[in-house]
Amino acid sequence: MTLKECKKEEKADREFQKKFKFEGSIHVLTRMMVDPAATEKRGGGKNLPLRRGEILDVIQFTNREQILCRNSQRRCKSAGAEALPA
Repeated sequence: MTLKECKKEEKADREFQKKFKFEGSIHVLTRMMVDPAATEKRGGGKNLPLRRGEILDVIQFTNREQILCRNSQRRCKSAGAEALPA
């Protein structure tokens, strides 16, 4: 990883912590795949766009309807729990 990539990741993590009022370091709890049979969602606001079969890093289980996730482009937003397997 180059210095430029490291700085970009650190900046993205700081923005995530500020946006979601997340304290402490970001630790990935688990990885989940979006249900291949689910409909694709565009996202927007605080919701993450979901694509079928995409692998997401789960950062925090917020409640039964929403899970705080990070996708392959390191975008951190909430994802609907209905699209992820239980």
